[in-house]
Amino acid sequence: MLRNVLYLAVGTIILSGCISVQTTECVSESKESRGLRHVVMFKFKEGTSNQQIREIEDAFRALPGKVDEICDFEWGTDVSVENLQQGFTHCFLVTFRSEADRAAYLPNPDHKEFGKILGPHLDKVLVLDYWATK
Repeated sequence: MLRNVLYLAVGTIILSGCISVQTTECVSESKESRGLRHVVMFKFKEGTSNQQIREIEDAFRALPGKVDEICDFEWGTDVSVENLQQGFTHCFLVTFRSEADRAAYLPNPDHKEFGKILGPHLDKVLVLDYWATK
């Protein structure tokens, strides 16, 4: 009996340590502040050099410092072992607080300038937007 109580107590302590709530300026209880995710994936044209790709990565990574409407940003390159990426190598995840922020971002001059850097090297792009849910 004592052993069962001890297991229960240890389990409760472990579980309580796993449950935490993090809030950022992008996250709260309302739909808008959970974050509107803007997923962008690139497939580069054959012959695009590693240096050109690095310049594109650097230009995209600079956008959060230039565009106030971006409240969070992350990116990475494909490491999937399933071989289903269809040539897409880069994924960027931009988070906005609202649809209005996304609407302001799309025509933003800094975003447009990034498009000029990317355009000559882009074979395909895939964009998917969604409201984050938990």
